[in-house]
Amino acid sequence: MLKFNERTRTEVKASPTAPDAPVRPGPTLALTSAATAVALMTYTAPVVQLPDVAADLHTPLSAQAWLLNGTPLGLAALLLVAGSLADDYGRRRIFAAGTLALGLTTALGALTSSTWLFTLARIAQGAASAALLASSLGLIVHAFPSPRGRLHATGVWGAFVSGGIAVGPVLSGAMPNWRVSYGVLGAAALLVAALSARLLTESRAPRGGRPDLAGAVTFGLALVALVAALTLGRDGWLRAPVGLLLLAFVVLLAAFAAVERRSATPMIDLELLRHRRFLASSSSGLFTGLAVIGLFSFLPALLQQTVGLSAMDTAWLFLLWSGLSFAVALQARRLAGRVPPRWQLAIGFLLHAAGVLTMLGSLDAGSWVRLLPGLVVAGVGSGLLNAALPLAAVESVPATRAAMGSGAQQTFRYIGSCAGVALTIAIATSTGGGLAHGADIAMLVSAVLALVAAGTVVGLRER
Repeated sequence: MLKFNERTRTEVKASPTAPDAPVRPGPTLALTSAATAVALMTYTAPVVQLPDVAADLHTPLSAQAWLLNGTPLGLAALLLVAGSLADDYGRRRIFAAGTLALGLTTALGALTSSTWLFTLARIAQGAASAALLASSLGLIVHAFPSPRGRLHATGVWGAFVSGGIAVGPVLSGAMPNWRVSYGVLGAAALLVAALSARLLTESRAPRGGRPDLAGAVTFGLALVALVAALTLGRDGWLRAPVGLLLLAFVVLLAAFAAVERRSATPMIDLELLRHRRFLASSSSGLFTGLAVIGLFSFLPALLQQTVGLSAMDTAWLFLLWSGLSFAVALQARRLAGRVPPRWQLAIGFLLHAAGVLTMLGSLDAGSWVRLLPGLVVAGVGSGLLNAALPLAAVESVPATRAAMGSGAQQTFRYIGSCAGVALTIAIATSTGGGLAHGADIAMLVSAVLALVAAGTVVGLRER
Protein backbone atom coordinates (compact mmCIF):
# COMPACT_ATOMS: atom_id res chain seq x y z
CA MET A 1 0.00 0.00 0.00
CA LEU A 2 1.09 3.58 -0.62
CA LYS A 3 2.18 5.61 2.36
CA PHE A 4 1.08 9.19 1.80
CA ASN A 5 2.19 12.21 3.75
CA GLU A 6 0.14 13.65 6.58
CA ARG A 7 -1.39 16.40 4.46
CA THR A 8 -2.67 13.88 1.93
CA ARG A 9 -4.17 11.63 4.62
CA THR A 10 -5.96 14.61 6.16
CA GLU A 11 -7.35 15.64 2.78
CA VAL A 12 -8.65 12.15 2.07
CA LYS A 13 -10.47 11.97 5.38
CA ALA A 14 -11.93 15.44 4.98
CA SER A 15 -13.04 15.13 1.37
CA PRO A 16 -16.61 13.87 1.05
CA THR A 17 -17.65 12.94 -2.46
CA ALA A 18 -21.23 11.79 -2.01
CA PRO A 19 -23.53 13.75 -4.34
CA ASP A 20 -27.13 14.69 -3.73
CA ALA A 21 -28.28 13.08 -7.00
CA PRO A 22 -28.14 9.31 -7.61
CA VAL A 23 -25.14 7.99 -9.53
CA ARG A 24 -25.82 6.49 -12.99
CA PRO A 25 -23.05 3.98 -13.68
CA GLY A 26 -24.27 2.99 -17.16
CA PRO A 27 -24.56 6.49 -18.65
CA THR A 28 -21.35 7.51 -16.87
CA LEU A 29 -19.34 4.74 -18.50
CA ALA A 30 -21.02 5.23 -21.89
CA LEU A 31 -20.47 8.98 -22.05
CA THR A 32 -16.93 9.01 -20.68
CA SER A 33 -15.97 6.21 -23.09
CA ALA A 34 -17.62 7.97 -26.04
CA ALA A 35 -15.92 11.28 -25.26
CA THR A 36 -12.57 9.52 -24.84
CA ALA A 37 -13.00 7.83 -28.23
CA VAL A 38 -13.81 11.18 -29.89
CA ALA A 39 -10.78 12.80 -28.24
CA LEU A 40 -8.49 10.02 -29.51
CA MET A 41 -10.09 10.18 -32.97
CA THR A 42 -9.31 13.89 -33.05
CA TYR A 43 -5.80 13.11 -31.86
CA THR A 44 -5.17 10.57 -34.64
CA ALA A 45 -7.11 12.32 -37.43
CA PRO A 46 -4.01 13.88 -39.11
CA VAL A 47 -1.97 10.67 -38.94
CA VAL A 48 -2.96 9.24 -42.34
CA GLN A 49 -3.61 12.65 -43.91
CA LEU A 50 -0.36 14.32 -42.83
CA PRO A 51 0.94 14.67 -46.42
CA ASP A 52 -2.35 16.27 -47.55
CA VAL A 53 -2.54 18.60 -44.55
CA ALA A 54 1.10 19.62 -45.00
CA ALA A 55 0.54 20.30 -48.70
CA ASP A 56 -2.67 22.26 -48.05
CA LEU A 57 -1.03 24.40 -45.36
CA HIS A 58 2.34 24.65 -47.18
CA THR A 59 4.13 23.11 -44.21
CA PRO A 60 7.84 22.34 -44.74
CA LEU A 61 9.20 18.95 -43.65
CA SER A 62 11.08 20.51 -40.73
CA ALA A 63 7.80 21.82 -39.25
CA GLN A 64 5.60 18.75 -39.79
CA ALA A 65 6.25 17.56 -36.24
CA TRP A 66 4.18 20.51 -35.04
CA LEU A 67 1.16 19.29 -37.04
CA LEU A 68 1.25 16.05 -35.02
CA ASN A 69 2.53 17.46 -31.74
CA GLY A 70 0.00 20.24 -31.17
CA THR A 71 -2.61 18.03 -29.49
CA PRO A 72 -0.20 16.03 -27.27
CA LEU A 73 1.44 19.30 -26.22
CA GLY A 74 -1.90 20.71 -25.05
CA LEU A 75 -2.69 17.41 -23.35
CA ALA A 76 0.61 17.16 -21.53
CA ALA A 77 0.56 20.79 -20.42
CA LEU A 78 -2.92 20.73 -18.88
CA LEU A 79 -3.68 17.16 -17.80
CA LEU A 80 -2.29 17.63 -14.31
CA VAL A 81 -4.10 20.89 -13.62
CA ALA A 82 -7.28 19.53 -15.24
CA GLY A 83 -7.19 16.51 -12.93
CA SER A 84 -6.76 18.69 -9.86
CA LEU A 85 -9.52 21.07 -10.97
CA ALA A 86 -11.86 18.13 -11.62
CA ASP A 87 -11.32 16.73 -8.12
CA ASP A 88 -11.71 20.16 -6.49
CA TYR A 89 -14.45 21.86 -8.51
CA GLY A 90 -16.51 19.02 -9.96
CA ARG A 91 -15.64 16.22 -12.36
CA ARG A 92 -18.86 16.52 -14.36
CA ARG A 93 -18.34 20.27 -14.71
CA ILE A 94 -14.79 19.89 -16.03
CA PHE A 95 -15.76 16.94 -18.23
CA ALA A 96 -18.67 18.75 -19.88
CA ALA A 97 -16.63 21.95 -20.35
CA GLY A 98 -13.75 19.99 -21.89
CA THR A 99 -16.02 18.08 -24.27
CA LEU A 100 -17.75 21.30 -25.35
CA ALA A 101 -14.39 23.00 -25.90
CA LEU A 102 -13.16 20.00 -27.91
CA GLY A 103 -16.15 20.29 -30.24
CA LEU A 104 -15.64 24.01 -30.81
CA THR A 105 -11.86 23.91 -31.26
CA THR A 106 -12.04 20.91 -33.61
CA ALA A 107 -14.59 22.68 -35.79
CA LEU A 108 -12.41 25.79 -35.80
CA GLY A 109 -9.40 23.67 -36.77
CA ALA A 110 -11.18 22.82 -40.02
CA LEU A 111 -11.17 26.51 -40.96
CA THR A 112 -7.46 27.23 -40.45
CA SER A 113 -5.31 28.27 -43.38
CA SER A 114 -1.73 28.18 -42.06
CA THR A 115 0.59 25.84 -40.19
CA TRP A 116 0.68 27.96 -37.04
CA LEU A 117 -3.08 28.50 -36.89
CA PHE A 118 -3.62 24.78 -37.33
CA THR A 119 -1.03 24.04 -34.63
CA LEU A 120 -2.70 26.50 -32.23
CA ALA A 121 -6.06 24.84 -32.91
CA ARG A 122 -4.48 21.43 -32.21
CA ILE A 123 -3.00 22.70 -28.94
CA ALA A 124 -6.44 23.98 -27.94
CA GLN A 125 -7.93 20.57 -28.83
CA GLY A 126 -5.31 18.97 -26.61
CA ALA A 127 -6.17 21.27 -23.72
CA ALA A 128 -9.87 20.46 -24.10
CA SER A 129 -9.08 16.73 -24.33
CA ALA A 130 -7.04 17.06 -21.13
CA ALA A 131 -10.11 18.26 -19.26
CA LEU A 132 -12.33 15.40 -20.40
CA LEU A 133 -9.70 12.65 -20.13
CA ALA A 134 -8.51 13.61 -16.64
CA SER A 135 -12.05 13.90 -15.29
CA SER A 136 -13.28 10.70 -17.00
CA LEU A 137 -11.55 8.27 -14.65
CA GLY A 138 -12.59 10.34 -11.64
CA LEU A 139 -16.22 10.02 -12.74
CA ILE A 140 -15.77 6.29 -13.33
CA VAL A 141 -14.13 5.65 -9.95
CA HIS A 142 -16.99 7.47 -8.23
CA ALA A 143 -19.67 5.62 -10.24
CA PHE A 144 -18.05 2.19 -9.72
CA PRO A 145 -16.85 2.05 -6.09
CA SER A 146 -16.42 -1.75 -5.90
CA PRO A 147 -13.13 -3.32 -7.10
CA ARG A 148 -14.98 -5.63 -9.52
CA GLY A 149 -17.04 -2.81 -11.02
CA ARG A 150 -14.00 -0.55 -11.28
CA LEU A 151 -12.03 -3.32 -13.02
CA HIS A 152 -14.79 -3.71 -15.61
CA ALA A 153 -15.26 0.03 -16.14
CA THR A 154 -11.57 0.93 -16.49
CA GLY A 155 -11.16 -1.97 -18.93
CA VAL A 156 -13.98 -0.68 -21.13
CA TRP A 157 -12.64 2.88 -20.93
CA GLY A 158 -9.15 1.69 -21.89
CA ALA A 159 -10.61 -0.25 -24.82
CA PHE A 160 -12.25 2.94 -26.12
CA VAL A 161 -8.83 4.59 -26.09
CA SER A 162 -7.79 1.91 -28.59
CA GLY A 163 -11.14 2.24 -30.38
CA GLY A 164 -10.66 5.96 -30.94
CA ILE A 165 -7.15 5.35 -32.26
CA ALA A 166 -8.56 2.67 -34.59
CA VAL A 167 -11.50 4.63 -35.99
CA GLY A 168 -9.85 8.06 -36.27
CA PRO A 169 -7.57 7.33 -39.25
CA VAL A 170 -10.30 5.34 -41.07
CA LEU A 171 -12.84 8.15 -40.64
CA SER A 172 -10.29 10.73 -41.70
CA GLY A 173 -9.27 8.72 -44.76
CA ALA A 174 -12.89 8.10 -45.78
CA MET A 175 -13.82 11.79 -45.83
CA PRO A 176 -13.45 13.94 -48.97
CA ASN A 177 -10.74 15.96 -47.21
CA TRP A 178 -9.30 16.53 -43.76
CA ARG A 179 -11.44 19.62 -43.12
CA VAL A 180 -14.69 17.63 -43.42
CA SER A 181 -13.42 15.01 -40.96
CA TYR A 182 -12.69 17.74 -38.42
CA GLY A 183 -16.22 19.09 -38.81
CA VAL A 184 -17.73 15.64 -38.19
CA LEU A 185 -15.60 15.08 -35.08
CA GLY A 186 -16.47 18.53 -33.75
CA ALA A 187 -20.19 17.77 -34.10
CA ALA A 188 -19.75 14.43 -32.30
CA ALA A 189 -18.01 16.10 -29.38
CA LEU A 190 -20.76 18.72 -29.07
CA LEU A 191 -23.40 15.97 -28.96
CA VAL A 192 -21.57 14.16 -26.12
CA ALA A 193 -21.22 17.47 -24.25
CA ALA A 194 -24.97 18.09 -24.44
CA LEU A 195 -25.77 14.60 -23.14
CA SER A 196 -23.20 14.85 -20.36
CA ALA A 197 -24.76 17.95 -18.87
CA ARG A 198 -28.05 16.04 -18.51
CA LEU A 199 -27.05 12.50 -17.60
CA LEU A 200 -23.88 12.66 -15.49
CA THR A 201 -23.85 13.05 -11.70
CA GLU A 202 -21.48 15.56 -10.12
CA SER A 203 -18.72 14.40 -7.77
CA ARG A 204 -15.71 16.10 -6.22
CA ALA A 205 -13.06 15.82 -3.53
CA PRO A 206 -12.49 19.47 -2.53
CA ARG A 207 -9.22 20.38 -0.84
CA GLY A 208 -9.81 24.11 -0.49
CA GLY A 209 -7.40 26.78 -1.69
CA ARG A 210 -6.86 28.23 -5.13
CA PRO A 211 -5.97 26.48 -8.41
CA ASP A 212 -2.24 26.00 -8.89
CA LEU A 213 -1.88 28.50 -11.73
CA ALA A 214 1.85 29.07 -11.14
CA GLY A 215 2.46 25.34 -11.43
CA ALA A 216 0.37 25.14 -14.60
CA VAL A 217 2.26 28.02 -16.25
CA THR A 218 5.76 26.79 -15.38
CA PHE A 219 4.95 23.21 -16.37
CA GLY A 220 3.31 24.24 -19.65
CA LEU A 221 6.23 26.48 -20.63
CA ALA A 222 8.70 23.72 -19.76
CA LEU A 223 6.90 21.36 -22.15
CA VAL A 224 6.82 23.95 -24.93
CA ALA A 225 10.58 24.43 -24.54
CA LEU A 226 11.20 20.66 -24.64
CA VAL A 227 9.04 20.03 -27.73
CA ALA A 228 10.53 23.02 -29.54
CA ALA A 229 14.06 21.76 -28.79
CA LEU A 230 13.23 18.26 -30.06
CA THR A 231 11.59 19.65 -33.19
CA LEU A 232 14.46 22.02 -34.02
CA GLY A 233 17.04 19.38 -33.17
CA ARG A 234 16.55 17.52 -36.45
CA ASP A 235 18.39 20.42 -38.16
CA GLY A 236 21.36 20.11 -35.78
CA TRP A 237 21.49 19.18 -32.08
CA LEU A 238 24.52 21.35 -31.32
CA ARG A 239 22.97 24.63 -32.47
CA ALA A 240 22.57 27.43 -29.91
CA PRO A 241 18.72 27.64 -30.08
CA VAL A 242 18.39 23.93 -29.27
CA GLY A 243 20.78 24.21 -26.32
CA LEU A 244 19.00 27.29 -24.98
CA LEU A 245 15.60 25.61 -25.24
CA LEU A 246 16.84 22.52 -23.40
CA LEU A 247 18.34 24.75 -20.70
CA ALA A 248 15.04 26.61 -20.42
CA PHE A 249 13.25 23.26 -20.03
CA VAL A 250 15.52 22.26 -17.13
CA VAL A 251 15.17 25.64 -15.41
CA LEU A 252 11.38 25.72 -15.80
CA LEU A 253 11.08 22.15 -14.58
CA ALA A 254 13.07 23.07 -11.46
CA ALA A 255 10.84 26.11 -10.98
CA PHE A 256 7.76 23.86 -11.28
CA ALA A 257 9.12 21.54 -8.59
CA ALA A 258 9.78 24.52 -6.31
CA VAL A 259 6.26 25.87 -6.89
CA GLU A 260 4.68 22.49 -6.16
CA ARG A 261 6.57 22.11 -2.87
CA ARG A 262 5.27 25.48 -1.66
CA SER A 263 1.70 25.24 -2.96
CA ALA A 264 -1.14 24.43 -0.57
CA THR A 265 -3.03 22.73 -3.43
CA PRO A 266 -0.36 21.46 -5.86
CA MET A 267 -1.23 19.94 -9.22
CA ILE A 268 0.72 16.89 -8.12
CA ASP A 269 1.87 15.87 -4.66
CA LEU A 270 5.62 15.39 -5.16
CA GLU A 271 5.64 12.91 -2.29
CA LEU A 272 4.02 10.48 -4.74
CA LEU A 273 7.33 10.29 -6.58
CA ARG A 274 8.68 8.30 -3.62
CA HIS A 275 6.21 5.47 -4.20
CA ARG A 276 6.97 2.66 -6.61
CA ARG A 277 3.39 2.07 -7.72
CA PHE A 278 3.03 5.69 -8.81
CA LEU A 279 6.44 5.64 -10.50
CA ALA A 280 5.54 2.42 -12.34
CA SER A 281 2.26 3.95 -13.56
CA SER A 282 3.91 7.21 -14.66
CA SER A 283 6.91 5.58 -16.35
CA SER A 284 4.56 3.24 -18.21
CA GLY A 285 2.67 6.23 -19.55
CA LEU A 286 5.93 7.95 -20.54
CA PHE A 287 7.31 4.93 -22.42
CA THR A 288 3.95 4.26 -24.10
CA GLY A 289 4.20 7.73 -25.61
CA LEU A 290 7.88 7.43 -26.49
CA ALA A 291 7.91 3.92 -27.93
CA VAL A 292 4.37 3.25 -29.19
CA ILE A 293 2.58 6.53 -29.97
CA GLY A 294 5.73 8.24 -31.24
CA LEU A 295 6.40 5.56 -33.85
CA PHE A 296 2.84 4.83 -34.97
CA SER A 297 1.98 8.52 -35.31
CA PHE A 298 4.49 9.00 -38.15
CA LEU A 299 4.73 5.51 -39.63
CA PRO A 300 1.57 5.98 -41.80
CA ALA A 301 3.13 9.05 -43.43
CA LEU A 302 6.36 7.10 -43.99
CA LEU A 303 4.36 4.31 -45.66
CA GLN A 304 2.68 6.73 -48.03
CA GLN A 305 6.00 8.32 -48.98
CA THR A 306 8.02 5.09 -49.39
CA VAL A 307 5.58 2.35 -50.40
CA GLY A 308 3.14 4.66 -52.21
CA LEU A 309 -0.05 3.72 -50.34
CA SER A 310 -3.00 6.12 -50.37
CA ALA A 311 -4.35 7.68 -47.19
CA MET A 312 -7.32 5.27 -47.15
CA ASP A 313 -5.15 2.21 -47.84
CA THR A 314 -2.86 3.24 -45.00
CA ALA A 315 -5.84 3.71 -42.69
CA TRP A 316 -7.13 0.20 -43.43
CA LEU A 317 -3.67 -1.28 -42.93
CA PHE A 318 -3.25 0.37 -39.54
CA LEU A 319 -6.75 -0.69 -38.57
CA LEU A 320 -5.22 -4.15 -38.18
CA TRP A 321 -2.95 -2.78 -35.43
CA SER A 322 -5.43 -0.46 -33.75
CA GLY A 323 -8.44 -2.77 -34.18
CA LEU A 324 -6.60 -5.62 -32.50
CA SER A 325 -5.58 -3.21 -29.78
CA PHE A 326 -9.26 -2.36 -29.20
CA ALA A 327 -10.36 -6.01 -29.13
CA VAL A 328 -7.56 -7.07 -26.79
CA ALA A 329 -8.09 -4.12 -24.45
CA LEU A 330 -11.80 -4.95 -24.24
CA GLN A 331 -11.04 -8.54 -23.21
CA ALA A 332 -7.90 -7.94 -21.15
CA ARG A 333 -9.90 -6.93 -18.08
CA ARG A 334 -10.63 -10.65 -17.67
CA LEU A 335 -6.92 -11.15 -16.99
CA ALA A 336 -6.71 -8.59 -14.20
CA GLY A 337 -7.82 -11.00 -11.50
CA ARG A 338 -5.00 -13.38 -12.44
CA VAL A 339 -2.35 -11.09 -13.96
CA PRO A 340 -1.55 -7.84 -12.09
CA PRO A 341 -1.52 -4.61 -14.17
CA ARG A 342 2.27 -4.36 -13.73
CA TRP A 343 2.82 -7.66 -15.54
CA GLN A 344 0.25 -6.80 -18.21
CA LEU A 345 2.23 -3.62 -18.89
CA ALA A 346 5.53 -5.50 -19.10
CA ILE A 347 4.07 -8.10 -21.49
CA GLY A 348 2.53 -5.33 -23.59
CA PHE A 349 5.88 -3.58 -23.99
CA LEU A 350 7.63 -6.85 -24.86
CA LEU A 351 5.03 -7.64 -27.54
CA HIS A 352 5.38 -4.15 -29.01
CA ALA A 353 9.15 -4.60 -29.23
CA ALA A 354 8.77 -8.04 -30.86
CA GLY A 355 6.23 -6.75 -33.37
CA VAL A 356 8.30 -3.74 -34.37
CA LEU A 357 11.46 -5.82 -34.81
CA THR A 358 9.64 -8.10 -37.29
CA MET A 359 8.75 -5.03 -39.37
CA LEU A 360 12.38 -4.06 -40.01
CA GLY A 361 13.24 -3.88 -43.71
CA SER A 362 9.63 -3.88 -44.93
CA LEU A 363 9.61 -0.26 -46.12
CA ASP A 364 12.99 -0.63 -47.80
CA ALA A 365 11.61 -3.67 -49.65
CA GLY A 366 8.50 -1.70 -50.63
CA SER A 367 6.23 -4.41 -49.20
CA TRP A 368 3.32 -3.59 -46.95
CA VAL A 369 2.58 -7.33 -46.67
CA ARG A 370 5.74 -7.79 -44.60
CA LEU A 371 4.28 -5.38 -42.03
CA LEU A 372 1.28 -7.60 -41.25
CA PRO A 373 2.81 -10.03 -38.67
CA GLY A 374 4.42 -7.16 -36.80
CA LEU A 375 1.21 -5.13 -36.77
CA VAL A 376 -0.64 -8.11 -35.30
CA VAL A 377 1.88 -8.70 -32.50
CA ALA A 378 2.28 -4.98 -31.73
CA GLY A 379 -1.52 -4.54 -31.77
CA VAL A 380 -1.95 -7.19 -29.09
CA GLY A 381 0.75 -5.49 -27.02
CA SER A 382 -0.89 -2.09 -27.43
CA GLY A 383 -4.23 -3.54 -26.28
CA LEU A 384 -2.65 -4.88 -23.09
CA LEU A 385 -1.07 -1.48 -22.43
CA ASN A 386 -4.32 0.44 -22.97
CA ALA A 387 -6.22 -1.95 -20.69
CA ALA A 388 -3.69 -1.89 -17.84
CA LEU A 389 -2.74 1.80 -17.88
CA PRO A 390 -6.03 3.28 -16.54
CA LEU A 391 -6.27 0.66 -13.77
CA ALA A 392 -2.65 1.30 -12.80
CA ALA A 393 -3.38 5.04 -12.71
CA VAL A 394 -6.33 4.86 -10.31
CA GLU A 395 -4.61 2.26 -8.10
CA SER A 396 -1.52 4.44 -7.69
CA VAL A 397 -3.32 7.22 -5.73
CA PRO A 398 -6.14 7.44 -3.14
CA ALA A 399 -9.63 7.00 -4.63
CA THR A 400 -10.53 10.63 -3.88
CA ARG A 401 -7.64 11.80 -6.06
CA ALA A 402 -8.41 9.51 -9.01
CA ALA A 403 -8.63 12.37 -11.53
CA MET A 404 -5.24 13.65 -10.41
CA GLY A 405 -3.75 10.16 -10.72
CA SER A 406 -5.20 9.79 -14.20
CA GLY A 407 -3.96 13.25 -15.14
CA ALA A 408 -0.44 12.48 -13.89
CA GLN A 409 -0.12 9.25 -15.85
CA GLN A 410 -1.57 10.71 -19.02
CA THR A 411 0.65 13.77 -18.67
CA PHE A 412 3.69 11.51 -18.81
CA ARG A 413 2.08 9.61 -21.68
CA TYR A 414 1.71 12.69 -23.84
CA ILE A 415 5.07 14.13 -22.83
CA GLY A 416 6.43 10.87 -24.18
CA SER A 417 4.23 11.24 -27.26
CA CYS A 418 5.55 14.74 -28.01
CA ALA A 419 9.12 13.59 -27.57
CA GLY A 420 8.49 10.32 -29.43
CA VAL A 421 6.94 11.98 -32.49
CA ALA A 422 9.73 14.56 -32.71
CA LEU A 423 12.36 11.86 -32.19
CA THR A 424 10.82 9.54 -34.81
CA ILE A 425 10.62 12.31 -37.41
CA ALA A 426 14.16 13.46 -36.61
CA ILE A 427 15.58 9.95 -36.95
CA ALA A 428 13.59 8.99 -40.05
CA THR A 429 14.34 12.18 -41.99
CA SER A 430 17.89 12.94 -40.88
CA THR A 431 19.72 9.76 -41.92
CA GLY A 432 21.68 9.64 -45.16
CA GLY A 433 20.17 6.38 -46.40
CA GLY A 434 16.71 7.74 -47.25
CA LEU A 435 13.32 7.53 -45.55
CA ALA A 436 13.08 3.73 -45.60
CA HIS A 437 16.48 3.34 -43.93
CA GLY A 438 15.57 6.07 -41.42
CA ALA A 439 12.30 4.26 -40.67
CA ASP A 440 14.24 1.10 -39.79
CA ILE A 441 16.40 3.02 -37.34
CA ALA A 442 13.31 4.65 -35.81
CA MET A 443 11.70 1.20 -35.40
CA LEU A 444 14.84 -0.15 -33.75
CA VAL A 445 14.90 2.77 -31.31
CA SER A 446 11.20 2.19 -30.52
CA ALA A 447 11.86 -1.49 -29.79
CA VAL A 448 14.78 -0.69 -27.50
CA LEU A 449 12.68 1.88 -25.59
CA ALA A 450 9.91 -0.71 -25.16
CA LEU A 451 12.39 -3.24 -23.75
CA VAL A 452 13.67 -0.61 -21.30
CA ALA A 453 10.06 0.11 -20.33
CA ALA A 454 9.36 -3.57 -19.63
CA GLY A 455 12.43 -3.80 -17.42
CA THR A 456 11.51 -0.60 -15.59
CA VAL A 457 7.95 -1.72 -14.82
CA VAL A 458 9.13 -5.09 -13.52
CA GLY A 459 11.90 -3.46 -11.49
CA LEU A 460 9.51 -1.02 -9.79
CA ARG A 461 7.70 -3.74 -7.89
CA GLU A 462 6.37 -2.96 -4.43
CA ARG A 463 8.57 -4.00 -1.57
